[in-house]
Amino acid sequence: MAEFKRKEGLTQAVKTFWGIGDGGFVLMSNIETFFFNTCCTDYLGFTPTQTGLINSVFSIVDACLSWVYGMIMNGTKPKKYGRYRSWLVLIPWIVPFLFAFQFLRLSDNPTVAGAIIAIAAIVSHFLWNLGYVANNTMVSVIGRTPEERGVIASGKSMWNNIGSLIFSYAGLPFATLLGGIVGKKNQFAAAAFVLGIVMVLTYFAHFKMSDGYEAPEDEATIQAKKLAEQNKMSVGQMFATLVKHPIVIMLMVADLAKWCVNFVTKGAAMYYWRDAAHNPSLQTTYTLLTSIAGIVGAYCARLLIKKLSTRNSVLVSYGGMAICLLGVYFLYAAPTAVMVCITLAFFFYGMALGSFPGLYSDTVVMITAKTGKNPTGWVLGLQNVPLKVGVFLRGVIVNACLVAVSWKSGEVLEGTARQGMTVAFGLVPAIFCIVGFLIILIGYKTTREDVAKAQAEIDARIEGK
Repeated sequence: MAEFKRKEGLTQAVKTFWGIGDGGFVLMSNIETFFFNTCCTDYLGFTPTQTGLINSVFSIVDACLSWVYGMIMNGTKPKKYGRYRSWLVLIPWIVPFLFAFQFLRLSDNPTVAGAIIAIAAIVSHFLWNLGYVANNTMVSVIGRTPEERGVIASGKSMWNNIGSLIFSYAGLPFATLLGGIVGKKNQFAAAAFVLGIVMVLTYFAHFKMSDGYEAPEDEATIQAKKLAEQNKMSVGQMFATLVKHPIVIMLMVADLAKWCVNFVTKGAAMYYWRDAAHNPSLQTTYTLLTSIAGIVGAYCARLLIKKLSTRNSVLVSYGGMAICLLGVYFLYAAPTAVMVCITLAFFFYGMALGSFPGLYSDTVVMITAKTGKNPTGWVLGLQNVPLKVGVFLRGVIVNACLVAVSWKSGEVLEGTARQGMTVAFGLVPAIFCIVGFLIILIGYKTTREDVAKAQAEIDARIEGK
C-alpha cells in the first residue's frame, strides 16, 4: 500500500462550505427542539404530564450518555476511512428512520406508545451523536494550526446559524406541506424523516470534503502503525487524561456559558416579548436579527483568531456577551434597547461558537505532544456534555424564573415582574459568561506558539524523524 500523503492547508471547498453538515444537523434536530411537545400534546393525544414524562426519560438518558461517544471512537478499532472520518457515513443514514418514530403514536395504550417514542428518541439520539461528535473532531483532524482550526470552526458556526435561520421561517410551513400528503397527525414524523435525510447528505458532503486529511490506520505501513498506536486509548487512559490535564474540565465548565446563552435566552424570549414587553410580534424580529447577528459573528471569529488568537477571540466574545446581556437586564423597560442588546449578544455568541472549539483542539495537540497518546475523539466528544447540560438548564432556569415572577398564562407582567422575566433572558446567562471569561483568562495559558511547537513534535514523532 502506498504511503499516505496528507493534504496540506485547507481546500477552497473546506474554506467555503465546511459547516454545511452542521446546518443540516440543526435543520433536523430543530424539529424536536421546537415541535416535539406540540406534536405529543396536540397531534398524538398525550397529556402534558405524559409528554413531560416521555421527554424527561429520553433527555436524562441522552445526557447520561453524552460523554461516551468520543470514548467509542478512541477506544475501538479504526474503520475503513479513518478513526473519526468514517463515522460521518457509517451511522447517520440510519437516523432518519428511527427519528421519525419519535413523532408517531403506534398504540392506543399511552404507556406502550410513550415507551416506543422514548426508545426511538434514545436510540436515534445515540446514533446521531456519534456522527455529531465525529463531525466536531474533524476540526482538529483537518486543521493543523490554530488559524486553520479557526476557519473551520467559524464555518461550522456560520452554517449552524444559517440552518437555524432557515428553520425559523420554513420549518413549520414545510411540516404543514408534508401534512397535506401524509396526514396532519403524521406531519412532524414526515418532516423528521426528510430533514434527517438532509442531515445525512450534508454529513456526506463533509465526508467528501475531508478526503485526504485523515490517514487510514490499517497497519499497512510503519507510519500507520505509529498512528494507530497513538490514537488508540484504553478507558483508563481516557479518564487519566481528565485527572492529569484538568484544563479539559475547565474548558467544559467555561463552554457551558455559550450554551446557556443559546438555550436559556431562546427559551425565555417569548415570555419577555409577549408578557413583559407586551409585544409578541417582536419575537419574529428577534429571531431574524439574532440569527443574522450569529452568522456575522461567526465569520468575524476567523478574522479575530487570525489577528489575535483563539483564546483572545473567546475572551472578546464572552466579555461582549456578558456586557450585552447585562444590558438586557438593566434596560428591561425599553424593548428597543433590549432588542439591540440581545442582537449584539448573539453577534458575540456566533463569535464564541466559531472560536471555542479551537481551544479544545489546541488542548488536544498539547496533550498528544506531552503524552504520546491522541485523545481527539475523547476530548472533542466531551463538548457534547456542556451542550446537554445547557438544554437541561433551559428548563430549570426558565421555569424557576416563571415561578419567581408569579407568571400565569394569558396575563401580562407589570412592575418589577417585567425585570424579573429578564433574569433568565439576560442576567443568569450573563453571569455564566462572566464565570467562563474568568476561567479562560486565568486558567488557559496556551499560546499559538506553544501549539505550533507541539504540532511539530507530533509530526516528527509519527514520521520517525
